[in-house]
Amino acid sequence: MPDFLVEFDPDGRQAYISEQDNLLQAIAAAGIPLKASCGGKGTCNRCKTLVRAGKVKSAASGKLTEAELAAGYVLACQSTPESDLVLEVPEESRLSEHRVVLDGLPAGESNAILPEDEGLCKDGECDPLFKKIVVRVPGPTLEEAEDDLGRLFRVLRKQIGADHLRADLETMRSLPAVLRQSGWQVAVSLTEARGYKAVGVEEVEPDGLARKYYGLAIDIGTTTVVVHLVDLETGVSLGVKGTYNRQAIYGDDVISRIIHAVENKDGLRELQKAVLATINELTADLLREHDLKATDVRVAVCAGNTTMTHLFLGLDPAYIRLEPYTPAANSIPALRAHRVGLKIYPQAWVQCLPGIASYVGGDITAGVLVTGMAFSDQMTLFIDIGTNGEMVLGNKEWLISCACSAGPAFEGGGVRHGMRAMRGAIEHVRIAPGGMVVDFTTVDSAPPVGICGSGLIDCIAGLYSAGVIDRSGNILPDLKTPRVRESDEGMEFVLAWSHQSGRKVDITISEAEIKNLIRSKAAVFAGVNSMLKMVGLPLDAIERVIIAGGFGRYINIKDAVGIGLLPDLPLEKYTYIGNSSVKGAKMVLMFRRAREEVEEIARKMTYLELSAGNTFMEEFVSALFIPHTDLSLFPSLQPQ
Repeated sequence: MPDFLVEFDPDGRQAYISEQDNLLQAIAAAGIPLKASCGGKGTCNRCKTLVRAGKVKSAASGKLTEAELAAGYVLACQSTPESDLVLEVPEESRLSEHRVVLDGLPAGESNAILPEDEGLCKDGECDPLFKKIVVRVPGPTLEEAEDDLGRLFRVLRKQIGADHLRADLETMRSLPAVLRQSGWQVAVSLTEARGYKAVGVEEVEPDGLARKYYGLAIDIGTTTVVVHLVDLETGVSLGVKGTYNRQAIYGDDVISRIIHAVENKDGLRELQKAVLATINELTADLLREHDLKATDVRVAVCAGNTTMTHLFLGLDPAYIRLEPYTPAANSIPALRAHRVGLKIYPQAWVQCLPGIASYVGGDITAGVLVTGMAFSDQMTLFIDIGTNGEMVLGNKEWLISCACSAGPAFEGGGVRHGMRAMRGAIEHVRIAPGGMVVDFTTVDSAPPVGICGSGLIDCIAGLYSAGVIDRSGNILPDLKTPRVRESDEGMEFVLAWSHQSGRKVDITISEAEIKNLIRSKAAVFAGVNSMLKMVGLPLDAIERVIIAGGFGRYINIKDAVGIGLLPDLPLEKYTYIGNSSVKGAKMVLMFRRAREEVEEIARKMTYLELSAGNTFMEEFVSALFIPHTDLSLFPSLQPQ
C-alpha cells in the first residue's frame, strides 16, 4: 500500500498518508487546526480544502458549490489521495485562536463565592498532593541498629501522623548514601495517590540541596484545554495557558468523538494523541517561560467530563453512548505520568477527579466543590452549558445531577455561520422592531465572519421581541424588511450584509437553525425542570443559580431567560464563577480538605438519567416554544 506525501502551502508542513486515509487525517498529522464539526461525516461542510497539485478521490462533495468544485476545493473528510499532493487549508476552514476562560473573572469583576486570593496558602493551611518536609533521622548505633528505611519511616510517622508509608525502589537504593552524606538531616518528598492508602516517599535529598517542585492543574474541556503551573509551596499559579482542544478536528461534541474512537481502527489512539499534544504543548510553553524543566513538575490533577477523561487515558468510551450508558470507570486511581503520556517527571502521579456517570464527570464534581453548594444551606442550581448541558441541584442535605443533550448549537455547531468565540464572531445582537435594523458587536471588534453562542441567544431573543419570529421559531410572513428572504434551505434572516462581513458574504440565520436552537434551549430548561419534579420542588425554591464555563461568561442572562433557556428568577440570584473545572483541580492539588470534600461530593450526588421514564420528554416538548408553553413559569415576561 503506497504512502503519499502531502505538502501544505503556505504552512510549509508535511504529512504522509496511505491511499486509504482521508485528507482530514493528513491535516491532523500536520498539526493544522481545522474545523470539522461533524467529526468527518461530510455533513458540516467546514473542512473545505483546496487541492493545488495532485489527484484525489472524493466520495462526496457535500454543499460545495459548482464554482468551488471547479476551483479544486474538496471536503477533506470525504477525500483520499491518489498521488502526492499539495494542499491549502483556507482561513475560513481553520480554527483560529478563540476566547478561553483560563480561571476566574476578568479584571474588575467581583465574585461573591471565591475570595480573590483563594489559591494562596496562608498560615500553613496548604497540604498539597506533593510536598517536601525536612526531617532529622537519628543515626544507627550498636544498641539501636534499625534499618535506614525503618528509622526514616518512624520519624515520618511521628511528624506527619501517617499510619501507612511506602517507598519505591529508586528511593531505597539512594537512601543509605543520602542519609550519611547529609549528616542525617534530609528533605523528604511525599505524595498522596488517589486510590492508595499509603503516603509515598518519592525522593530523599540532602536538606541544603533540595530542589523546588511544581504541580499542574488541568481542565480538559471538550472545546478548550487550560493548564495552570502551580507553586506547590504557595499555591500561586506562576502561569496559565489555554487553547482549543486538538480533538476538535474529529468532531465538536463528545458523541462524534466517541463514534470516531469506536468506528476507526486507530480512532482512540488519534484522539488520545490529540489531547495529549494539546496539554503537553501548553505545559512546555509554561515551563519555557519560567526556565523550568519537565522533571520539576511532580504532580498533576485533571478535571474533565467523563468522555474527555476516557479519551485522555485511552479508555474505551464505546459504552458511554450505548444503553445503559456505562463508563469504563468513574473513580480512577492515580497513574504515573509516563503511563499516561504527560511530559513531566515520569514518576509523577496524575490524578483525575471522580465523575458520577457517563455524562456527569470530574469537571462537574470540581464545580460543585468550588461553589461550596454541597456544604451550604442554600438551594443551589449549578449549571455548565457547552457542547453538553450539565447541571446539579441541591444543598448540604442532598445533590441531584443530570446532563441534557443540548448539542453543539451553543458552541456554533449546526448553524451555517455559527462559530466559536473567535475573532470576528458576532457575540451580541440587537434587532429593531420589524427587523429593519440590526446592531451587533464582534469579538475583538473585527468585521463579522460568523456568530457564536452568546450572539445566537441574543439573536433569538431579538428576533422574537422584534416580531420577526413567532413563539415556535417560524419567520413571520409579509415582513417589510429586505433582511427576510427565501433561500435554498428555506426562509432566512440576514444579520450582516456582505459589505460588512469579513468574508464578503451575507451572514444569515435560517428558520431551521432557529428551531434547532429552540430545541437546544428546551433541552436545558427541561433538564432543570426534571430535577425539580424529581425532588418535588417549584422553580422559586432555587435560591441561587451559579453558571460556569466559557460559554456562560458571555451570555446575556436577561435574554437567556427571555427565550426560556434559564429559569425566570431575579437576576441577582445569578452568579458567574469562571472556569470552575480548573479551579477545582487546583483546590484538590493544594488542599487536603478539598480532596476529602470532592470524594464526599462524588459519593453524595445522585444521577438522574433523563432517558428513563417520560418526565424529561414531556418537559422538553413543553419547552419547545419561546419562552415556554406554560407562560406562568415566566411571570416577569408577561405584560404588567
